[in-house]
Amino acid sequence: MPANQLTDRFGRTVNYVRLSVTDRCDFRCVYCMAEEMVFLPRSQILSLEEIARVARNFVDLGTEKIRLTGGEPLVRKGVLDLVREIGSYGLRDFAMTTNGSQLPQMADELRRGGLHRLNISLDSLDADKFHRITRTGKLSQVLDGIEAAREAGFRGIKLNTVVMKGRNDVEVPELIEFARKKQLDITFIEEMPLGEISEHDRGLALCTSAEVRDIIRQRHELIPATEDSGGPARYYRMPDSPVRVGFISPHSHNFCDTCNRVRVTVEGRLLLCLGNEHSMDLREVLREFPGDDEKLRQAIISAMDLKPERHHFSSEGEVQILRFMNMTGG
Repeated sequence: MPANQLTDRFGRTVNYVRLSVTDRCDFRCVYCMAEEMVFLPRSQILSLEEIARVARNFVDLGTEKIRLTGGEPLVRKGVLDLVREIGSYGLRDFAMTTNGSQLPQMADELRRGGLHRLNISLDSLDADKFHRITRTGKLSQVLDGIEAAREAGFRGIKLNTVVMKGRNDVEVPELIEFARKKQLDITFIEEMPLGEISEHDRGLALCTSAEVRDIIRQRHELIPATEDSGGPARYYRMPDSPVRVGFISPHSHNFCDTCNRVRVTVEGRLLLCLGNEHSMDLREVLREFPGDDEKLRQAIISAMDLKPERHHFSSEGEVQILRFMNMTGG
């Protein structure tokens, strides 16, 4: 792996890139997008070859970890070819965030293609509630997807739950028991104020990580884990289980001082922070200089100076960023 050449103005080394491969999704989760979405035309999104080129040049600059995101990455035609390509780059960690709906058909090929880990969204274990949160999703499909991933031999499977008061906060104990039974790590996430929504009031729905921990501690002791995941989650362990319980807390515990991540949207914007609009247009560089990787690497290096010290998410439900989560990637 080459020496890392990506350091921002605050001395943070960037070695982790999240690449969005599509803004489209077969679900319409209430915290992620509007019910009626207008998606990007094909001419505005990066081709799979362009995404692979971005990934390869980040690796050349010292990136050790890549995560493919969406929308839902597995609805992008040809995504398995992209997985196989990036899977050949020798990454320390190669992961994907998915809603799990396509895993019954694709888990085996993803594993053979070189993908190391999966983060699977699971916001409810009640079929009706799951459908209301996702608007179009079927719980049985996702549960089958989780089993398919286990049977395919994935050792790194983690469940992600966005917790919302009055929606699924009462299910936290049941989700913990499900994770313990399946021996899968689980992370609870505070809802982020990305995109204008009318379906619910984010300020009223916010369930903080501290509140979720209090719910869990009614049944299980939580001991802070010593290992560093290299991501935004803070992990805890239970004395009687190997399962780790993580918390991502953009509102209640700012994790910006250790941020080692950048994101590339499917339209080629290099976002230096999830909670800010600081970005560089890599699509322009890719298409103006199709054979010049040095130009692309220099653009990536210079963009590090745009990375802000921190985000300023509000816990009152106000939207600072108008783009939806499906535009950014998870």
